Amino acid sequence: MRILKYVLSALLLSAVALSSASASPAEPKNGVEYKTLPTPQPVDTGKKVEVIEFFDYACPHCYALDPSLTAWVKKQGDNIVFKRVHISRSNTELPQQKMFFTLEAMGLMNEAINTKIFTEMHVNRNRMNRDELVFDFIAKQGIDRQKFTDTYRGFGVQGRVRKATAMMDTYGVDSWPMFAIDGKYVTSPSMADEGAKSATTEAQLHAEGLQVMDFLVAKAKAEKK
Repeated sequence: MRILKYVLSALLLSAVALSSASASPAEPKNGVEYKTLPTPQPVDTGKKVEVIEFFDYACPHCYALDPSLTAWVKKQGDNIVFKRVHISRSNTELPQQKMFFTLEAMGLMNEAINTKIFTEMHVNRNRMNRDELVFDFIAKQGIDRQKFTDTYRGFGVQGRVRKATAMMDTYGVDSWPMFAIDGKYVTSPSMADEGAKSATTEAQLHAEGLQVMDFLVAKAKAEKK
């Protein structure tokens, strides 16, 4: 009986290994290159597919991905509604996160300033990890410093930070960048390479991640019909 159990266990492990090996970004498998949320989340994008990026301005991987992601979003056109959520960290106030939500609340968040923030942090090495560093940077962009500061310290931005924390729990975000597709699926560049394990550069990881996102957007769109 013990030998039979051993044989059955070996066969099961072999089957799992073959299943994982057959998975790839081109033919992603649930539980490998992406995951289905146990409880679908509501979306307000109508027939368009909601795509949320959970990111961190301080994250070098988010910075490296951003140009390819921007191009991917433009390529999707009217298929999607793209949103960003800056992540929270436990028991840590992130000035960069509050900067993002303040700009969003003021209607000033766009691709141009998003790129400037990434460049300031990763090229100019200004970590903007203190409020005054954020305020100085914002003033240099021609934004009213006092209005920004008042919004930054207001209840509205505090509420957005709390919502981001709650969303991370709901979507199971434990690393970034991570993407949520139409309230149903989550994936990331590292998840996209989980089956094939073929990427040898970060650029390849990004390409695989966007390939899986193509699949999930098409899947979610078909499910809306």
